[in-house]
Amino acid sequence: MSRPGAALAVKAAGAPRRGLSRIEAAIYVGVGLTKFDEMVADGRMPGARIIDGRKVWDMRRLDMAFEALPVENEGEGNSWADR
Repeated sequence: MSRPGAALAVKAAGAPRRGLSRIEAAIYVGVGLTKFDEMVADGRMPGARIIDGRKVWDMRRLDMAFEALPVENEGEGNSWADR
């Protein structure tokens, strides 16, 4: 006997998503959980939305925060001749 909602979970697995769990959000931006928590605490990453007590990170807000992070060597000349 299958558990209730199992069919919905299978269908949703391939569906486009906007909300991510804390673990998924950390993976999405390419850092570990401790670093992700630090970045949320210091404002580099957004806080979660709350859905019935569950924390869910908005992918669009994560994208905007990621774009705002500094880029290595940006503004220091970016051609090979400058190195």
